[in-house]
Amino acid sequence: MKSLNVLVTGGTRGIGAGIVRELADAGHNVVFCGRSNSGYAGSPASHPQNGKIVFHPCDISREEDRKDLISAFLREFGTMDALVNNAGVAPEQRTDILEMKQESFDRVMNINLKGPFFLTQLAVKELIRNQHSAFRCIINIGSVSAVCAHIERGEYCLSKAGVAMATKLWAARLACEGIAVYELRPGIIKSDMTRTVTEKYDRLIEEGLTLQKRWGLPSDIGKAVRMLLSGDLAYSTGQVINIDGGLLVERF
Repeated sequence: MKSLNVLVTGGTRGIGAGIVRELADAGHNVVFCGRSNSGYAGSPASHPQNGKIVFHPCDISREEDRKDLISAFLREFGTMDALVNNAGVAPEQRTDILEMKQESFDRVMNINLKGPFFLTQLAVKELIRNQHSAFRCIINIGSVSAVCAHIERGEYCLSKAGVAMATKLWAARLACEGIAVYELRPGIIKSDMTRTVTEKYDRLIEEGLTLQKRWGLPSDIGKAVRMLLSGDLAYSTGQVINIDGGLLVERF
């Protein structure tokens, strides 16, 4: 498989770091971003890899940061083959939707939905220009929260439902350009985002919340991204792939 030049947002920890490691191990060149990677011992940059990886600071919710990120990527690699929209946050406080603050809503929507949408708009122009790419695609990292209502973090659910529609919109728009668009939908993944609810989900998983009785790992998402970049699902644009251990399987 030919190595690709890939932009991964939110790559300093958790799912994003798992994606960057898998892609670098596969020989892809990666620029990954975050608001800061200082003090993070698990940064992908500290691990052996085959592909080149470069960190660039970026607050995905800021227009100027998004433009600067694309410019930095092109300075580093010249052309872009793929974008992985992974950057995302949970509410700083879990609150009943009756008490949700507008500030929390705006923060989550700006980072999880508005930022990735308009970064995609910028990246698409570069993907279209790269007519000699072995494979071009956009991968959105969504969540089972797009379809599972959680009243204590409603803003997160709404943002991920928006990501699901953005995937469909970009797939419909970019099919004529030969660019595939996918959504990966993680379930319960062991990361910094779920650290405060570890005991709760340990119990629920043991009681059968998921068919496979274990937590998902960042590497599970990274392997799925790696597979999609191979082009083996090139005839599946617009599709959702659940990486959830069977969480969404309907049961009696």
